[in-house]
Amino acid sequence: MTAPSVVSALTIAGSDSGGGAGIQADLKTFAAHRVHGLSAIAALTAQHTRGVTAVNVPTMEFLRAQLDACFEDFDIRAVKLGMLATAEVIGVVANALRAHAPKTIVVDPVMVATSGAKLLEDSALHALRTQLLPLADVVTPNLPEAELLLGRAIPDAQAMRAAANDLLALGARAVFLKGGHLPDDGDVVDLYVDADGLTATSHPRLSLEAHGTGCTLASAIAARRAQGMAMKEACLAASDYVHAALRGGYRPGRSDIVVLDHIGAAPLA
Repeated sequence: MTAPSVVSALTIAGSDSGGGAGIQADLKTFAAHRVHGLSAIAALTAQHTRGVTAVNVPTMEFLRAQLDACFEDFDIRAVKLGMLATAEVIGVVANALRAHAPKTIVVDPVMVATSGAKLLEDSALHALRTQLLPLADVVTPNLPEAELLLGRAIPDAQAMRAAANDLLALGARAVFLKGGHLPDDGDVVDLYVDADGLTATSHPRLSLEAHGTGCTLASAIAARRAQGMAMKEACLAASDYVHAALRGGYRPGRSDIVVLDHIGAAPLA
């Protein structure tokens, strides 16, 4: 058999029938970065820009079959994890990742809906902490997700810096903590931290409500890592990509929710 001619990145997440987040946003991000995109669907959602109307989780046997099929044929340089709805799903994914040992694992801990609703049961949250974070090369929570992981409030910038370091202690090799939820009219500040220390990056706050930013950020990190970029630089470049995609965002549905412009934000070849 011949060796693959291009590198691939794999997303393990939920499908968004509205096309703005989840698997669909991940594959658009991979394509914009000129990385071949693979997917293993961990949940099917019926949703649009106004909300989710139904969720269906595939059988664990089928989920594992998707994962094994991807690893058997492609040169997977990075894996991005998104919506993993149950402890059982997390266990299957963690077992597969331990068996196949991809070079980079990016964990987007999808735990809180835009509405603020908690998406994970306590057993799934425990499984995420104990099974996925120790495998993660980077974890990319927003502030509500970081609060659930740490079990405490993060009310201000000083608390956010402490939280970034405490998240690192949970087992991931790096943390990229997103600061968009801080009640501040100034720039949005995100924090990257690893064993070498903490770095802040900022972008002007945009007055819009968007869908799919967390999925896109984690996928952009995975794509950059698949291309060989160092983790810190990959995270900072991914943050720039999300901001550019937000600036060019558009409203495809009947709500005011903005979907990211992946084509306009695509890095130059």
